Amino acid sequence: MNVILLEKIGKLGEIGDTTSVKAGYARNFLFPQGKAMPATKTNLVHFEERKTELLAAHNQKTGEMQKRADKVKGLELRIEVNASDEGSLFGSVGTKDIADAINEKVGSDLNKSEVMLPHGVIRALGEYEVAIDFGYDVGETVKLVVAGLQSDADISDDGSVIEQIEAAEAVEAEEPSKSE
Repeated sequence: MNVILLEKIGKLGEIGDTTSVKAGYARNFLFPQGKAMPATKTNLVHFEERKTELLAAHNQKTGEMQKRADKVKGLELRIEVNASDEGSLFGSVGTKDIADAINEKVGSDLNKSEVMLPHGVIRALGEYEVAIDFGYDVGETVKLVVAGLQSDADISDDGSVIEQIEAAEAVEAEEPSKSE
């Protein structure tokens, strides 16, 4: 099916390009989202009349997305989660968790659908580069550190971290053994 693009769409083309797509893609995504219209003679004439209007609207939306991207540019996030001693998470960190953390830190209106995790949710501690796609070919990357939570038992009165073994030995030394 031939369609006229009303927006710049990734690998399909620019505004005003006539391209051939599968009928289901056109009917189920491009037409309902207002991203394209059927390439008929009347629609081609109608499009030429609206071309400058569509280009101006596209440029305005691109500017808005760039402002949103500037808010998260160079952002470094730290998300603390429960994890095992080996570094695997009890659960996972997904797009919603990342979007919520970004929104809380910079006060933006990021949706979970704009956070790109091509390899799925994060299930291990470490540092990650997370891509944010705002649409209209505007994107940024955010540095994400997924760290394990420190329990209260692991932190001494002065705020320093006690090793797990030392903490276990301290508890054993304080309690009399039950075998006596």
